[in-house]
Amino acid sequence: MKKTDTCCRSCGKSNMTIFLDLGHLPIADRLLNDERLKQTEPRFPLEVAFCPDCSLVQILETVPPEILFGDDYPYYSSFIPALLKHAKDNVTDLITNRNLDKNSLVVELASNDGYLLKNYVDAEIPVLGIDPADGPAKTAQNNGVPTINNFFTKELALQLREEGRSADIIHANNVLAHVADTNGFVAGIKILLKENGVVVIEAPYVKDLIDHCEFDTIYHQHLCYFSVTAVDKLFRQHSLFLNEVRWFPIHGGSLRYYLSHNENVGESVQSFLHKEKAEKLDQLEYYTNFAEKVKDVKASLLNLLISLKKQGKSIAAYGAAAKGTTLINYVDIDKEIIKFVADRNVHKQGLYMTGKHWPICEAEKLIEEMPDYVLLLAWNFADEIMSQQEEYCKNGGKFIIPIPEPKIVECGSNIK
Repeated sequence: MKKTDTCCRSCGKSNMTIFLDLGHLPIADRLLNDERLKQTEPRFPLEVAFCPDCSLVQILETVPPEILFGDDYPYYSSFIPALLKHAKDNVTDLITNRNLDKNSLVVELASNDGYLLKNYVDAEIPVLGIDPADGPAKTAQNNGVPTINNFFTKELALQLREEGRSADIIHANNVLAHVADTNGFVAGIKILLKENGVVVIEAPYVKDLIDHCEFDTIYHQHLCYFSVTAVDKLFRQHSLFLNEVRWFPIHGGSLRYYLSHNENVGESVQSFLHKEKAEKLDQLEYYTNFAEKVKDVKASLLNLLISLKKQGKSIAAYGAAAKGTTLINYVDIDKEIIKFVADRNVHKQGLYMTGKHWPICEAEKLIEEMPDYVLLLAWNFADEIMSQQEEYCKNGGKFIIPIPEPKIVECGSNIK
Protein backbone atom coordinates (compact mmCIF):
# COMPACT_ATOMS: atom_id res chain seq x y z
CA MET A 1 0.00 0.00 0.00
CA LYS A 2 1.13 3.51 -0.73
CA LYS A 3 -0.08 7.03 -0.17
CA THR A 4 -1.21 9.18 -3.08
CA ASP A 5 -1.50 12.93 -3.35
CA THR A 6 -4.48 12.67 -5.69
CA CYS A 7 -7.53 14.54 -4.37
CA CYS A 8 -10.64 12.60 -3.37
CA ARG A 9 -13.52 12.80 -5.84
CA SER A 10 -15.98 13.50 -3.01
CA CYS A 11 -14.39 15.55 -0.23
CA GLY A 12 -11.37 16.91 -2.11
CA LYS A 13 -8.84 15.85 0.54
CA SER A 14 -5.46 14.45 -0.53
CA ASN A 15 -5.01 11.80 2.11
CA MET A 16 -5.79 8.61 0.22
CA THR A 17 -4.05 5.24 0.30
CA ILE A 18 -3.86 2.78 -2.61
CA PHE A 19 -4.79 -0.74 -1.46
CA LEU A 20 -5.12 -2.54 -4.82
CA ASP A 21 -3.19 -2.24 -8.08
CA LEU A 22 -4.53 -4.27 -11.02
CA GLY A 23 -1.87 -2.95 -13.38
CA HIS A 24 -2.38 -1.29 -16.76
CA LEU A 25 -5.58 -2.69 -18.27
CA PRO A 26 -7.51 -1.99 -21.49
CA ILE A 27 -10.84 -0.20 -21.38
CA ALA A 28 -13.84 -2.34 -20.54
CA ASP A 29 -16.72 -2.25 -23.04
CA ARG A 30 -14.47 -0.80 -25.75
CA LEU A 31 -15.02 -3.88 -27.86
CA LEU A 32 -12.97 -4.18 -31.03
CA ASN A 33 -14.09 -4.41 -34.64
CA ASP A 34 -11.82 -5.74 -37.38
CA GLU A 35 -10.25 -2.32 -37.93
CA ARG A 36 -9.54 -1.66 -34.26
CA LEU A 37 -8.09 -5.13 -33.98
CA LYS A 38 -5.15 -3.94 -36.07
CA GLN A 39 -4.48 -0.94 -33.84
CA THR A 40 -2.61 -0.64 -30.56
CA GLU A 41 -5.12 -0.67 -27.73
CA PRO A 42 -4.93 2.04 -25.07
CA ARG A 43 -4.23 0.83 -21.56
CA PHE A 44 -4.52 2.81 -18.36
CA PRO A 45 -3.51 2.25 -14.71
CA LEU A 46 -6.14 0.67 -12.50
CA GLU A 47 -5.27 1.56 -8.92
CA VAL A 48 -7.87 1.57 -6.14
CA ALA A 49 -7.58 3.88 -3.13
CA PHE A 50 -9.41 4.63 0.11
CA CYS A 51 -10.13 8.12 1.46
CA PRO A 52 -10.10 8.14 5.29
CA ASP A 53 -11.80 11.55 5.42
CA CYS A 54 -15.08 10.57 3.70
CA SER A 55 -14.72 6.74 3.37
CA LEU A 56 -14.99 6.76 -0.43
CA VAL A 57 -13.24 3.97 -2.35
CA GLN A 58 -12.17 5.12 -5.81
CA ILE A 59 -9.79 4.53 -8.68
CA LEU A 60 -7.18 7.18 -9.39
CA GLU A 61 -7.16 7.24 -13.19
CA THR A 62 -9.81 9.27 -15.01
CA VAL A 63 -10.15 8.22 -18.64
CA PRO A 64 -11.95 10.89 -20.71
CA PRO A 65 -15.68 10.04 -20.78
CA GLU A 66 -15.77 10.58 -24.55
CA ILE A 67 -13.49 7.52 -24.85
CA LEU A 68 -15.45 5.44 -22.35
CA PHE A 69 -18.98 6.19 -23.57
CA GLY A 70 -18.58 6.90 -27.26
CA ASP A 71 -20.88 6.26 -30.18
CA ASP A 72 -19.99 2.57 -30.21
CA TYR A 73 -20.83 1.94 -26.55
CA PRO A 74 -22.20 -1.63 -26.67
CA TYR A 75 -24.14 -1.94 -23.41
CA TYR A 76 -27.89 -2.25 -23.93
CA SER A 77 -29.86 -2.93 -20.74
CA SER A 78 -32.86 -4.42 -22.53
CA PHE A 79 -30.92 -7.60 -23.32
CA ILE A 80 -30.92 -8.58 -19.63
CA PRO A 81 -34.31 -10.00 -18.53
CA ALA A 82 -33.44 -9.94 -14.82
CA LEU A 83 -32.58 -6.25 -15.09
CA LEU A 84 -35.84 -5.51 -16.90
CA LYS A 85 -37.86 -7.11 -14.09
CA HIS A 86 -35.78 -5.32 -11.46
CA ALA A 87 -36.47 -1.98 -13.15
CA LYS A 88 -40.18 -2.64 -13.62
CA ASP A 89 -40.62 -3.55 -9.95
CA ASN A 90 -38.85 -0.34 -8.97
CA VAL A 91 -41.11 1.77 -11.20
CA THR A 92 -44.30 0.07 -10.06
CA ASP A 93 -43.39 0.74 -6.44
CA LEU A 94 -42.67 4.43 -7.09
CA ILE A 95 -45.80 5.04 -9.15
CA THR A 96 -47.92 3.72 -6.31
CA ASN A 97 -46.09 5.21 -3.34
CA ARG A 98 -45.39 8.63 -4.90
CA ASN A 99 -48.83 8.99 -6.55
CA LEU A 100 -47.33 9.74 -9.94
CA ASP A 101 -49.62 10.73 -12.80
CA LYS A 102 -49.71 12.59 -16.14
CA ASN A 103 -48.70 15.81 -14.37
CA SER A 104 -45.49 14.30 -12.98
CA LEU A 105 -42.06 14.20 -14.59
CA VAL A 106 -39.58 11.36 -14.20
CA VAL A 107 -35.99 11.92 -15.32
CA GLU A 108 -33.39 9.19 -15.64
CA LEU A 109 -29.68 9.99 -15.80
CA ALA A 110 -27.77 7.49 -17.95
CA SER A 111 -31.07 6.13 -19.24
CA ASN A 112 -29.41 3.78 -21.76
CA ASP A 113 -31.94 2.28 -24.20
CA GLY A 114 -34.98 3.36 -22.18
CA TYR A 115 -35.37 0.00 -20.46
CA LEU A 116 -36.59 1.62 -17.21
CA LEU A 117 -38.40 4.72 -18.43
CA LYS A 118 -40.57 2.78 -20.87
CA ASN A 119 -42.43 1.43 -17.83
CA TYR A 120 -43.47 4.99 -17.00
CA VAL A 121 -44.34 5.66 -20.65
CA ASP A 122 -46.65 2.64 -20.58
CA ALA A 123 -48.35 4.18 -17.52
CA GLU A 124 -48.71 7.52 -19.39
CA ILE A 125 -46.36 9.33 -17.00
CA PRO A 126 -44.10 11.94 -18.69
CA VAL A 127 -40.40 11.06 -18.78
CA LEU A 128 -37.06 12.38 -19.94
CA GLY A 129 -33.98 10.25 -20.47
CA ILE A 130 -30.44 11.64 -20.55
CA ASP A 131 -27.64 9.50 -21.94
CA PRO A 132 -24.38 10.28 -23.78
CA ALA A 133 -24.10 7.02 -25.76
CA ASP A 134 -25.50 7.49 -29.29
CA GLY A 135 -26.66 3.94 -29.95
CA PRO A 136 -28.66 3.32 -26.75
CA ALA A 137 -30.07 6.87 -26.81
CA LYS A 138 -31.34 6.44 -30.38
CA THR A 139 -32.87 3.09 -29.47
CA ALA A 140 -34.72 4.72 -26.58
CA GLN A 141 -36.02 7.50 -28.83
CA ASN A 142 -37.19 4.97 -31.41
CA ASN A 143 -39.06 3.17 -28.64
CA GLY A 144 -40.96 6.28 -27.63
CA VAL A 145 -38.76 7.39 -24.72
CA PRO A 146 -37.82 11.10 -25.05
CA THR A 147 -34.04 11.23 -24.59
CA ILE A 148 -31.37 13.92 -24.58
CA ASN A 149 -28.22 12.45 -26.11
CA ASN A 150 -25.71 14.15 -23.84
CA PHE A 151 -23.88 13.94 -20.51
CA PHE A 152 -25.80 15.12 -17.46
CA THR A 153 -24.07 18.12 -15.90
CA LYS A 154 -24.87 20.98 -13.58
CA GLU A 155 -25.16 23.20 -16.65
CA LEU A 156 -27.70 20.90 -18.31
CA ALA A 157 -29.70 20.80 -15.08
CA LEU A 158 -29.81 24.61 -15.02
CA GLN A 159 -30.93 24.67 -18.65
CA LEU A 160 -33.76 22.22 -18.00
CA ARG A 161 -34.85 24.15 -14.94
CA GLU A 162 -34.90 27.38 -16.94
CA GLU A 163 -37.12 25.59 -19.47
CA GLY A 164 -39.57 24.91 -16.67
CA ARG A 165 -38.70 21.25 -16.27
CA SER A 166 -38.08 19.86 -12.80
CA ALA A 167 -38.36 16.26 -11.68
CA ASP A 168 -40.65 14.47 -9.25
CA ILE A 169 -38.37 11.44 -9.54
CA ILE A 170 -34.74 11.33 -10.64
CA HIS A 171 -33.38 7.87 -11.37
CA ALA A 172 -29.64 7.31 -11.52
CA ASN A 173 -28.91 3.60 -11.82
CA ASN A 174 -25.27 2.55 -11.99
CA VAL A 175 -24.11 5.99 -13.11
CA LEU A 176 -22.95 7.81 -9.96
CA ALA A 177 -19.82 5.66 -10.00
CA HIS A 178 -19.14 6.59 -13.64
CA VAL A 179 -19.01 10.35 -13.23
CA ALA A 180 -15.66 12.16 -13.16
CA ASP A 181 -17.12 15.37 -11.71
CA THR A 182 -18.88 13.71 -8.79
CA ASN A 183 -19.82 16.91 -6.99
CA GLY A 184 -20.96 18.64 -10.17
CA PHE A 185 -23.23 15.68 -10.92
CA VAL A 186 -24.81 15.82 -7.45
CA ALA A 187 -25.18 19.59 -7.67
CA GLY A 188 -27.07 19.10 -10.94
CA ILE A 189 -29.39 16.60 -9.27
CA LYS A 190 -30.22 19.12 -6.54
CA ILE A 191 -31.05 21.77 -9.13
CA LEU A 192 -33.30 19.49 -11.20
CA LEU A 193 -35.19 17.92 -8.29
CA LYS A 194 -38.54 19.37 -7.21
CA GLU A 195 -38.79 20.50 -3.61
CA ASN A 196 -40.85 17.43 -2.68
CA GLY A 197 -39.18 15.11 -5.21
CA VAL A 198 -37.03 12.06 -4.56
CA VAL A 199 -33.76 10.85 -6.04
CA VAL A 200 -33.51 7.08 -6.51
CA ILE A 201 -29.95 5.91 -7.03
CA GLU A 202 -28.57 2.40 -7.43
CA ALA A 203 -24.92 1.45 -7.16
CA PRO A 204 -22.95 -1.70 -6.38
CA TYR A 205 -22.23 -1.99 -2.66
CA VAL A 206 -18.54 -1.79 -1.79
CA LYS A 207 -19.03 -4.21 1.12
CA ASP A 208 -20.18 -6.94 -1.29
CA LEU A 209 -17.29 -6.12 -3.61
CA ILE A 210 -14.74 -6.56 -0.82
CA ASP A 211 -16.38 -9.45 1.05
CA HIS A 212 -17.01 -11.49 -2.12
CA CYS A 213 -13.77 -10.51 -3.89
CA GLU A 214 -15.65 -8.97 -6.84
CA PHE A 215 -12.48 -7.33 -8.20
CA ASP A 216 -13.67 -7.75 -11.79
CA THR A 217 -16.31 -5.08 -11.18
CA ILE A 218 -13.41 -2.63 -10.96
CA TYR A 219 -12.74 -1.00 -14.33
CA HIS A 220 -12.14 2.46 -15.74
CA GLN A 221 -15.83 3.33 -16.12
CA HIS A 222 -16.32 2.66 -12.40
CA LEU A 223 -14.52 5.57 -10.77
CA CYS A 224 -16.10 5.15 -7.30
CA TYR A 225 -17.26 2.27 -5.08
CA PHE A 226 -19.78 3.42 -2.51
CA SER A 227 -20.65 2.58 1.05
CA VAL A 228 -23.70 4.09 2.73
CA THR A 229 -21.32 6.20 4.81
CA ALA A 230 -19.68 7.63 1.68
CA VAL A 231 -23.01 8.33 -0.06
CA ASP A 232 -24.42 10.04 3.03
CA LYS A 233 -21.38 12.35 3.31
CA LEU A 234 -21.29 13.12 -0.42
CA PHE A 235 -24.93 14.22 -0.66
CA ARG A 236 -24.94 16.10 2.65
CA GLN A 237 -22.31 18.38 1.14
CA HIS A 238 -25.08 19.48 -1.25
CA SER A 239 -27.93 19.59 1.30
CA LEU A 240 -29.51 16.41 -0.06
CA PHE A 241 -30.33 13.78 2.54
CA LEU A 242 -30.24 10.00 2.48
CA ASN A 243 -33.48 8.82 4.06
CA GLU A 244 -33.83 5.19 3.00
CA VAL A 245 -31.61 2.34 1.76
CA ARG A 246 -32.52 -1.05 0.30
CA TRP A 247 -30.18 -3.91 -0.61
CA PHE A 248 -30.68 -6.03 -3.76
CA PRO A 249 -28.66 -9.02 -5.03
CA ILE A 250 -28.40 -7.64 -8.57
CA HIS A 251 -24.88 -6.98 -9.95
CA GLY A 252 -23.31 -8.99 -7.16
CA GLY A 253 -24.93 -6.87 -4.44
CA SER A 254 -26.30 -3.34 -4.90
CA LEU A 255 -27.92 -0.64 -2.79
CA ARG A 256 -30.82 1.56 -3.76
CA TYR A 257 -30.61 4.97 -2.13
CA TYR A 258 -33.59 7.32 -1.66
CA LEU A 259 -32.62 10.97 -1.18
CA SER A 260 -34.49 14.26 -0.98
CA HIS A 261 -34.17 17.94 -0.07
CA ASN A 262 -35.72 17.23 3.33
CA GLU A 263 -33.98 15.23 6.05
CA ASN A 264 -36.07 12.33 7.36
CA VAL A 265 -33.51 9.62 8.04
CA GLY A 266 -35.15 6.23 8.39
CA GLU A 267 -34.16 3.13 10.36
CA SER A 268 -32.68 1.46 7.28
CA VAL A 269 -30.08 4.21 6.88
CA GLN A 270 -29.28 4.27 10.58
CA SER A 271 -28.85 0.49 10.56
CA PHE A 272 -26.45 0.51 7.60
CA LEU A 273 -24.40 3.36 9.06
CA HIS A 274 -24.16 1.56 12.40
CA LYS A 275 -23.11 -1.73 10.82
CA GLU A 276 -20.53 -0.06 8.59
CA LYS A 277 -19.04 1.67 11.61
CA ALA A 278 -18.95 -1.57 13.58
CA GLU A 279 -17.35 -3.49 10.69
CA LYS A 280 -14.90 -0.63 10.02
CA LEU A 281 -15.89 0.14 6.44
CA ASP A 282 -14.87 3.70 7.29
CA GLN A 283 -11.30 2.63 8.03
CA LEU A 284 -8.43 1.52 5.81
CA GLU A 285 -7.88 -1.74 7.66
CA TYR A 286 -11.16 -3.15 6.25
CA TYR A 287 -9.60 -3.04 2.77
CA THR A 288 -6.00 -4.04 3.50
CA ASN A 289 -6.24 -7.78 2.81
CA PHE A 290 -8.22 -7.40 -0.42
CA ALA A 291 -5.20 -7.40 -2.73
CA GLU A 292 -4.03 -10.78 -1.43
CA LYS A 293 -7.51 -12.28 -1.92
CA VAL A 294 -7.52 -11.00 -5.52
CA LYS A 295 -4.15 -12.64 -6.18
CA ASP A 296 -5.49 -15.92 -4.76
CA VAL A 297 -8.49 -15.86 -7.13
CA LYS A 298 -6.21 -15.15 -10.08
CA ALA A 299 -3.93 -18.07 -9.25
CA SER A 300 -6.81 -20.46 -8.54
CA LEU A 301 -8.72 -19.63 -11.73
CA LEU A 302 -5.66 -19.82 -13.97
CA ASN A 303 -4.59 -23.13 -12.42
CA LEU A 304 -8.10 -24.56 -12.91
CA LEU A 305 -8.26 -23.54 -16.57
CA ILE A 306 -4.75 -24.81 -17.35
CA SER A 307 -5.51 -28.10 -15.59
CA LEU A 308 -8.67 -28.61 -17.65
CA LYS A 309 -6.80 -27.87 -20.89
CA LYS A 310 -4.11 -30.38 -19.97
CA GLN A 311 -6.90 -32.93 -19.58
CA GLY A 312 -7.92 -32.20 -23.15
CA LYS A 313 -11.08 -30.32 -22.19
CA SER A 314 -12.48 -27.52 -24.35
CA ILE A 315 -13.45 -24.21 -22.73
CA ALA A 316 -15.51 -21.25 -23.94
CA ALA A 317 -16.82 -18.18 -22.11
CA TYR A 318 -20.21 -16.54 -21.79
CA GLY A 319 -21.05 -12.88 -21.39
CA ALA A 320 -18.91 -10.21 -23.06
CA ALA A 321 -19.45 -8.05 -20.01
CA ALA A 322 -17.32 -5.12 -18.92
CA LYS A 323 -16.30 -7.05 -15.81
CA GLY A 324 -15.04 -9.77 -18.15
CA THR A 325 -12.42 -7.38 -19.52
CA THR A 326 -10.92 -6.92 -16.06
CA LEU A 327 -11.06 -10.62 -15.30
CA ILE A 328 -9.50 -12.03 -18.46
CA ASN A 329 -6.79 -9.38 -18.70
CA TYR A 330 -5.78 -9.38 -15.04
CA VAL A 331 -5.84 -13.17 -14.81
CA ASP A 332 -4.15 -13.26 -18.25
CA ILE A 333 -6.33 -15.88 -19.97
CA ASP A 334 -5.24 -16.16 -23.59
CA LYS A 335 -6.86 -17.61 -26.72
CA GLU A 336 -5.04 -20.91 -26.34
CA ILE A 337 -7.19 -21.55 -23.26
CA ILE A 338 -10.50 -20.02 -24.38
CA LYS A 339 -11.42 -19.76 -28.07
CA PHE A 340 -14.53 -17.58 -28.00
CA VAL A 341 -17.14 -15.86 -25.82
CA ALA A 342 -20.88 -16.17 -26.46
CA ASP A 343 -23.35 -13.34 -25.84
CA ARG A 344 -27.05 -12.68 -26.59
CA ASN A 345 -26.45 -8.98 -27.26
CA VAL A 346 -26.49 -8.57 -31.06
CA HIS A 347 -24.59 -5.29 -30.70
CA LYS A 348 -21.59 -7.23 -29.35
CA GLN A 349 -21.67 -10.19 -31.71
CA GLY A 350 -18.99 -10.07 -34.40
CA LEU A 351 -16.69 -7.94 -32.25
CA TYR A 352 -13.72 -8.94 -30.09
CA MET A 353 -13.00 -8.76 -26.38
CA THR A 354 -10.62 -6.00 -25.40
CA GLY A 355 -7.07 -7.05 -24.63
CA LYS A 356 -7.35 -10.77 -25.35
CA HIS A 357 -9.20 -10.50 -28.68
CA TRP A 358 -11.56 -13.41 -28.14
CA PRO A 359 -14.25 -13.35 -30.86
CA ILE A 360 -17.77 -12.64 -29.56
CA CYS A 361 -20.30 -15.04 -31.03
CA GLU A 362 -24.03 -15.60 -30.80
CA ALA A 363 -25.26 -17.65 -27.83
CA GLU A 364 -26.17 -20.54 -30.13
CA LYS A 365 -22.45 -21.14 -30.68
CA LEU A 366 -22.38 -23.03 -27.39
CA ILE A 367 -24.69 -25.68 -28.80
CA GLU A 368 -22.81 -25.85 -32.09
CA GLU A 369 -19.41 -26.26 -30.45
CA MET A 370 -20.44 -27.93 -27.17
CA PRO A 371 -17.36 -26.98 -25.14
CA ASP A 372 -16.89 -29.08 -22.03
CA TYR A 373 -16.86 -25.99 -19.83
CA VAL A 374 -18.09 -22.40 -20.04
CA LEU A 375 -16.45 -19.67 -17.97
CA LEU A 376 -19.22 -17.30 -16.86
CA LEU A 377 -17.84 -13.78 -17.21
CA ALA A 378 -21.30 -12.38 -16.46
CA TRP A 379 -21.46 -14.41 -13.24
CA ASN A 380 -23.82 -11.85 -11.67
CA PHE A 381 -26.57 -13.27 -13.91
CA ALA A 382 -25.48 -16.91 -13.53
CA ASP A 383 -28.92 -18.34 -12.71
CA GLU A 384 -30.53 -16.59 -15.65
CA ILE A 385 -27.80 -17.62 -18.11
CA MET A 386 -27.80 -21.24 -16.98
CA SER A 387 -31.57 -21.44 -17.38
CA GLN A 388 -31.27 -19.96 -20.89
CA GLN A 389 -28.69 -22.59 -21.84
CA GLU A 390 -30.88 -25.57 -21.02
CA GLU A 391 -29.89 -27.46 -24.16
CA TYR A 392 -26.18 -26.99 -23.45
CA CYS A 393 -26.76 -28.29 -19.93
CA LYS A 394 -28.75 -31.33 -21.11
CA ASN A 395 -25.84 -32.27 -23.35
CA GLY A 396 -23.49 -32.39 -20.37
CA GLY A 397 -22.03 -28.89 -20.39
CA LYS A 398 -20.66 -27.42 -17.17
CA PHE A 399 -20.05 -23.86 -16.01
CA ILE A 400 -17.15 -22.25 -14.18
CA ILE A 401 -18.12 -19.49 -11.76
CA PRO A 402 -14.99 -17.37 -11.11
CA ILE A 403 -16.17 -15.18 -8.21
CA PRO A 404 -15.80 -15.19 -5.18
CA GLU A 405 -13.62 -18.24 -5.80
CA PRO A 406 -13.47 -20.43 -8.90
CA LYS A 407 -15.74 -23.46 -8.89
CA ILE A 408 -17.35 -25.80 -11.40
CA VAL A 409 -21.15 -26.07 -11.31
CA GLU A 410 -23.79 -27.95 -13.28
CA CYS A 411 -27.15 -26.52 -14.27
CA GLY A 412 -29.55 -26.57 -11.38
CA SER A 413 -26.73 -26.49 -8.83
CA ASN A 414 -26.82 -24.12 -5.90
CA ILE A 415 -24.22 -21.51 -6.85
CA LYS A 416 -24.56 -19.33 -3.77
